[in-house]
Amino acid sequence: MKQLGPFRIEVSQPSGAWTLAVSAVAIFAAFVAAGGIFWAYGINPIHAYAVIAHDALVVPGAFPEIFRSTIPLLLTGVGLVLAFRAQFYNIGAEGQLLAGTVAATGVALFTPIRGPMTLPVMFAAGFVGGALWGLLPSLLKLRLNVNEVITTLMMNYIALYFVSWLVTGPWKGPSVRGFAYTDQFPAAAWLPLIPGTRIHWPTLALGVVLAAGCAVLLARTRLGFAIRVQGENPEAARYVGINALRTTLLVMLLSGGAAGLAGVGEVAGVHHKLLDPNQVSLGYGYTAIIVAWLARGQALATLITATLFGLIYSSGDVMQVSLQMPFRVTSVFNGLILFFLIGSERLLAYRVRWAPRRAPADPPAPAAAPHRPSGEEQWE
Repeated sequence: MKQLGPFRIEVSQPSGAWTLAVSAVAIFAAFVAAGGIFWAYGINPIHAYAVIAHDALVVPGAFPEIFRSTIPLLLTGVGLVLAFRAQFYNIGAEGQLLAGTVAATGVALFTPIRGPMTLPVMFAAGFVGGALWGLLPSLLKLRLNVNEVITTLMMNYIALYFVSWLVTGPWKGPSVRGFAYTDQFPAAAWLPLIPGTRIHWPTLALGVVLAAGCAVLLARTRLGFAIRVQGENPEAARYVGINALRTTLLVMLLSGGAAGLAGVGEVAGVHHKLLDPNQVSLGYGYTAIIVAWLARGQALATLITATLFGLIYSSGDVMQVSLQMPFRVTSVFNGLILFFLIGSERLLAYRVRWAPRRAPADPPAPAAAPHRPSGEEQWE
């Protein structure tokens, strides 16, 4: 507790309403700051936001595109919520997503599996690929105490260059001329779409189910209890006998596997082939970090936060076409939102109260000492 003039700053546990209000103000501040980007391009920010709102929400056929980008963000964000709740800072969702695309492509193009079993096997392979890609950093963390932020981030670049090598080398389609991608998947490996849109609905449904399932896991299961205790107080977790090695490995298998599922959705539902990694994923793994951070550890909240960033990705297409701005401006928006969210953390950790100092009351006058008569007075 600290007194600052008439205010008292106290450590507090924020309420849900206060957390929501602070997060909303942080996002609003990020959009205000992003107005400087439009000014730099000579565009009035108010006009720019009006164009984005109209073209992304009102123009026929534009609204469903929000959910096309929401799908990978939702799947990857739910997995990161689990990792962050266990205090494992998984920054490698991008690499885990790409690992899922590689595993799914291998099943679609280089195995004899065809027919109705193709898609289920692709999803299983994608989950395993993403999970295994996240396993190595967790082992390094648990056995050698290597910082997981560094290792998971480095694994992203390994995955990126590995996919680039595949599509320009051994997996490049024999019929492809001058382009870096594989042959097109067979029809059995295509995900069905909602009619009139590009939304691959099985992956969207899977994301919703996964968010609900993770919420139940965290709140109602023994593993969820272990994740919550380990994330909030590792010493207490050790005291009650929670196995940190087992818990972290399970969390990373689930977190990496969820990102791998997102990768399957991209190659089977959108592209129908494996392309250059920067075309397969538009930085979804990095944006999912903000999705999970904004969800504040609540798996169901990713349904809202992933949709918000799906809108931002959809706005990137509008900025590119209608405002003649590069699509990568969306990365600046994402960075500003993360910057203001992190900056607002102090508002959640502390509470400011009006508590002016009171002037000290005057001390009571000392009681008069009892009068003791002198010897002569006593005799009189």
